[in-house]
Amino acid sequence: MKNDRNIYILLTHSGSMFSKAINIYTKDAYTHVSIGMDGDLNQLYSFGRLKPRNPILAGFVHEDIINGTYGRFPNTRCVLYSLKVNDIQYKRVQKELRRFKYDGNKYRYNFIGIVGVMFNYPVERRHSYFCSQFVTDVLINSGINIINKPPGLTSPKDFINCDELEEIYEGTLSTYKYLEAYN
Repeated sequence: MKNDRNIYILLTHSGSMFSKAINIYTKDAYTHVSIGMDGDLNQLYSFGRLKPRNPILAGFVHEDIINGTYGRFPNTRCVLYSLKVNDIQYKRVQKELRRFKYDGNKYRYNFIGIVGVMFNYPVERRHSYFCSQFVTDVLINSGINIINKPPGLTSPKDFINCDELEEIYEGTLSTYKYLEAYN
């Protein structure tokens, strides 16, 4: 691609009660997905807990891999992927994320959508997303089609099976941040 840029897809399993519940049902290694604009993960976004100690109060979040929810779970397992995109796609992703940041308070977590995935029935609700639905929707709206499912049926494992993604790290999230700080 001309003028290649990278965006980042981070899959995690924090060990929180909610992630454990998802893991019991799916048996998948990772239960959460985020999209990042930089390799040091300072610009990392998803749908999740608005307050680190409250799994019910959830919505659009700017994630912090040191503090917040991840700070409560220092042994969070992760796999980080990079995705090559062209400059236009990169700018579209930035624009999509700006839209969410600007109107962040109107977005809610799509708990009903999680149940829909269990029954293979996509539940699309205005201003409501779960993590993988959000990431897939941002990508599609940016002209990046790497998952062959409707956003309302995607899960973190769909990203693991995506050939366009290049794995750049797997291990604990705290170790990744440490490595990034000294590179």
